[in-house]
Amino acid sequence: MNAKDTFGTAPVRANTNDEPAWTRDAFEARLRAKGAGYHIHHPFNVKLNSGGCSPAQIRGWVANRFYYQINIPLKDAAVMSNCPDRTTRRRWVARILDHDGHGGDEGGIETWARLGDAVGIDRDELWSLQHVAPGVRFAVDAYVNFARRAPWQEAVCSSLTEMFAPQIHKDRLATWPQHYPWIEPDGLAYFRSRIPLAQRDVEHGLEVTLDYFTTRAQQERALEILQFKLDILWSMLDAIEKAFPE
Repeated sequence: MNAKDTFGTAPVRANTNDEPAWTRDAFEARLRAKGAGYHIHHPFNVKLNSGGCSPAQIRGWVANRFYYQINIPLKDAAVMSNCPDRTTRRRWVARILDHDGHGGDEGGIETWARLGDAVGIDRDELWSLQHVAPGVRFAVDAYVNFARRAPWQEAVCSSLTEMFAPQIHKDRLATWPQHYPWIEPDGLAYFRSRIPLAQRDVEHGLEVTLDYFTTRAQQERALEILQFKLDILWSMLDAIEKAFPE
């Protein structure tokens, strides 16, 4: 079974072995090794960060990733709704505030909308979601649906793609000003802000995952869940690449 067999359900692979659990360090190493399949390696992302994308392709990418951004707080709220642990909820709620904003912090959704401004997308056009490809909508909805239905610890595990996110943001900050000087520099604020936040989120997500998935079968399941999330992100770029060929 693969990630596309069911809507919003991470694949479940039968595990009949009685092998001992990996040590905590070995398990973490296997989780981190999944970075080889992160969408930083997708051909469209490579093209994007090497200056090969047209303005239309960049606008298409920004508009489609916006659908992901506005759904992240819904995913995180779903995690909290399934979590009976008050201490975890008190830490997890920061993720919602990071995206929706609070106090004087405008939040990630707004900074992504400012990226839309910087690449020339009208605000109403961005919020209309008219440019969101069906494949992107399906993938993002599947992720949110998974978080609603899965045990909260599994939903937390799916967030561990954040382990690989700082590098992709650093790459954009390093290459976009050179390759796309027409993009207003202030529009790149989202990438800058996410580097420390992703590192904080990874610390908590890893803590939950390493504490909860302690048998070999559970650890194998965690790797499957993380692969499911990696497939979500990769599928989004597949859909964007097809929708905006030039």
